Amino acid sequence: MSDRVVLSGSLDPLKDKVIAVIGYGNQGQAQAKIMRDSGLNVIVGNVPDRYREMAKRDGFEVFDIPEAARRADVIMMLLPDEVQPQAFQEVVSAVGDRNVVVDFASGYNVAFGLIRPPASYDVVMVAPRMIGAGMLDLHSRGLGFPVLIGVENDASGRAWDYAVALAAGIGALNRPGGVAVKVTFKQEAFIDLLDEHTNWPLLLASFMAFFEVATKEYGVPPEAVLLEMYASGEMAEVASQMASVGAFEQLSLHSTTSQYGQLSRALKYYDEVLRIVEDEAKQIWLGDFAREWSLEQLAGKPKFNALWEHVRSTDMAKAEAELFRLLGRRRAP
Repeated sequence: MSDRVVLSGSLDPLKDKVIAVIGYGNQGQAQAKIMRDSGLNVIVGNVPDRYREMAKRDGFEVFDIPEAARRADVIMMLLPDEVQPQAFQEVVSAVGDRNVVVDFASGYNVAFGLIRPPASYDVVMVAPRMIGAGMLDLHSRGLGFPVLIGVENDASGRAWDYAVALAAGIGALNRPGGVAVKVTFKQEAFIDLLDEHTNWPLLLASFMAFFEVATKEYGVPPEAVLLEMYASGEMAEVASQMASVGAFEQLSLHSTTSQYGQLSRALKYYDEVLRIVEDEAKQIWLGDFAREWSLEQLAGKPKFNALWEHVRSTDMAKAEAELFRLLGRRRAP
């Protein structure tokens, strides 16, 4: 087995530590609960909001972020990327140069220089490839899940031990289905962004073009188009099979007509898509996107808001809302 792949790990490096989970949202809640179930000493740092009240109801000691950091030996930065830099300044002010372990669930801010931790900190990354609700569900069934782990700074000489221990503590290791793969912070941020800039946008663009052509040029009912593309749930089942047996091998579950159509057209489009992926990869790796997104936030997110306004006004979005209403499905807020 590759030395980059880790399947098991000891909790011993964390046994005598106070662990502060900073941010009690999607990831914070799941990781805090699983670590507590693992027998670790967990507190929560959060601003006064509904998440703070949720943490209290869940039985955690909850403090303002600086106070939680001051009390902690291990600090887990589980806030959204855009608010982390300011919160981290508060953490540094509270901790000073004391040796602590700081864990990030994404390499983004450190990789692109938006956060620069002091040299006295052990800086690690444990990045789950699973949403918080999924982590809790798998934990309840005794199953693990994939994570990417990395070390940016090893002040104590034990940073990798802490990273592996945290991966075990949040339920990713020592269980069926659990695995950690070693990467750098920048590699994690890069593939995360590249997925978001290529696979998903290309899929959304394909849906939008499919809907436009099928409904307006060929008169297919929009309800039928939406069900064919994704609303039936068949696509989700295909994705599940990809995770189980592989992207190519799952094709054997389709008709031979489908297999031929998918394989021949995938290779037909490959060169054009490759150019798109190469261009996006270069922009991400050089930090162009990080600068673009930082400037968009500083400007008050005008393009972000305009993009949402545009897609919600499309015929496809309106047809989807009507179909989901007829089917009695809950839409995201």
